[in-house]
Amino acid sequence: MELQKVINKKSLPDIFLLYISMPVMGGFETALWLKETYPEVLIMALSMQDDEQSLIKMIKNGAKGYMLKNIHPKELHHALVKLKEEGSFNPSWARSKVMTSITDNTINASEKNNLTDREKEFLTFAATEINYKQIADVMCCSPRTIENYRDSLCDKLEIKTRVVLAVFAIKNGYSD
Repeated sequence: MELQKVINKKSLPDIFLLYISMPVMGGFETALWLKETYPEVLIMALSMQDDEQSLIKMIKNGAKGYMLKNIHPKELHHALVKLKEEGSFNPSWARSKVMTSITDNTINASEKNNLTDREKEFLTFAATEINYKQIADVMCCSPRTIENYRDSLCDKLEIKTRVVLAVFAIKNGYSD
């Protein structure tokens, strides 16, 4: 089923409530599609998964909030109101998981010295909103080369997502 046929652009909701585990098109893919197609719509993810990879992937794919499915209806209502008013909502457990992920990815000076000049240059763009093709254009190389820099950095730094890589870049002074 095509989402374009299901969603009426004239009556878009303010908030899409997405389950991560959905048949046909999963929550991760749906969130990314919504982010690209209707960036003005807020996305609240609901899941039984409370792991940092799922949380970070949903945020990366456009979710502005993340709640567990077993929450009380009053808590969900509160979260949706906060999401609408403030543009994002993540409970303390979610913030804690992201912060733990960030603090677990600090490196010492000798590891920093193992980064190539091009990897360091890539890190200056990692925390921006530009995509890999645009980074490739700025760095005068192919998008595949940019992906290789990302993969190499993720291996060296033991980082799993671009979001955490971006946080690492900011935390370690590679980005403004």
